[in-house]
Amino acid sequence: MPAKKQLNGSADEVEIAFYDAISRGDLDGLMALWAEDEEIICVHPNSSRLIGHAEIRASWETIFENGSVHIHIRQLHAMHNMLTAVHSLIEEFHPKDQIAQDVHIIATNVYVKTPRGWRIATHHASVAAGPTPVDLSKGDVLH
Repeated sequence: MPAKKQLNGSADEVEIAFYDAISRGDLDGLMALWAEDEEIICVHPNSSRLIGHAEIRASWETIFENGSVHIHIRQLHAMHNMLTAVHSLIEEFHPKDQIAQDVHIIATNVYVKTPRGWRIATHHASVAAGPTPVDLSKGDVLH
């Protein structure tokens, strides 16, 4: 996907670009997707809350020192309105070249519409032990 599309696309396209940048270990590409606001927030699994570009960039830089990270989205629940989008995801996570473990991540990504397009305002991820829950939202309609 061209960089221009990633930066000016929908919240869904920014999310795709976010996980793509993580899988490639592309720190500059990842940081370009965040809102310019200094109140942006990132919480990595088993970590403290990071506020602002400097703290968030430093954390991803440390993560990428060990190589890229592969995250496979297993389930997505999205809520959108004119200026914000909230995505609740269940992620399957494993470092590059490692076999997936029976651990999944529950993440919330919040996007805001800015004059420069949709941007990430918050990424919050937590470890959830055990098998990935069954996605009940794809079940049969009851009425």
